This record gives sequence, C-alpha cells and structure tokens, in this order.
Amino acid sequence: MQVDLESGLMLGARQVASPNFDARPPGVDAELIVVHGISLPPGEFGGPWIDRLFMNTLPADMHPYFAEIGELRVSSHLLVARDGELTQFVKFTDRAWHAGQSNYNGRAACNDFSIGVELEGSDNLAYEAAQYETLANVVAALCDAYPRLSPDRLVGHSDISPGRKTDPGPAFDWQRARGCISAVCRASARR
Repeated sequence: MQVDLESGLMLGARQVASPNFDARPPGVDAELIVVHGISLPPGEFGGPWIDRLFMNTLPADMHPYFAEIGELRVSSHLLVARDGELTQFVKFTDRAWHAGQSNYNGRAACNDFSIGVELEGSDNLAYEAAQYETLANVVAALCDAYPRLSPDRLVGHSDISPGRKTDPGPAFDWQRARGCISAVCRASARR
C-alpha cells in the first residue's frame, strides 16, 4: 500500500469522492490517525449504506435509524470493510468531517490535523483479521508518506471525544492492532 503524495490518494483503494470535506487550515498537516467503528444500520454489515451516508444519499425511509442520521454531513478519509477492502472518501490533504467535537492532548478540532479511518464494525462485535491487516498496512503507508504521523499517534474516536463517542469500542483489540502495525512497519523498514 502506498500514498500518492501529489494526489493525496491511497493507491489501490476504491475511490468514492465524498462532498463532505474542506481544506485543512493553512500550514496544518496530518499529525494523528483516528480509528472509528461504524455499521449501518447499527450492528449490520455489508450493503451500500456507509457509502450513501458519506455521499449524503442515505434514504431516510429505508430504516428508522437512517431517518435520525440522514441529515448529517459527515465523512472519513478511509473505510476498512469487514473483508479488509479499503475505500477512500476524502484526500489525505483535505479535512474530512469525522471527529466532530474533539480534543487531543489539549488541542481541539481534531479534524484539522487528523486522518480518519473507519472500520466496519461495532463496539461489541469482534473486528475481522482482514481489518487489522488492512489497518496495519494503511498506518504504515500513511507514516511513510507523512512525517508527522507515527504508530504512536493512533487513537480511537473515544479517546478524542470521551463521553460523547465509544468507538471503535471494547471489541477492538488495540494490542492486536499495534502488533500488526509494528510487524508491517518493521517489514517496510527492511525494504
């Protein structure tokens, strides 16, 4: 996996351009990777609904939950599906709307300086091995491309929005994720 620095795109990822983004503040680069968990409807996987949410085309009449969230204007840079497939919605050079009200080490507005990675999942259902593998490759590629990023600057949405957000939740195995990331980064350094 590799980031094209000129375009801000992850090579090999499926590209779906969300309208929900804007420019990062002048002089601000990505310094943080935020891991999220998402399923639409809640607890269900597959289908077009996450894409539709990020494209502002979620049909409110298809599910009661969709009526609640259909007016939201949100996005993320990346989505890792249950099978490990990677989709990019926003260029890394742009600000995706994934973190909302947030704070990292006393610095507010995490969207300004972060990259959002959604994992298709929920707080209480185990994430898939393919998702940990893809996440590890994503983190390694992002760290190679953007010098202010590092595996140590990987947090959950719950870490930057405590009390407001719980994702990626207790089902996300941070130790496993960090182990996969370390292995991929070591292999990348040997190349």
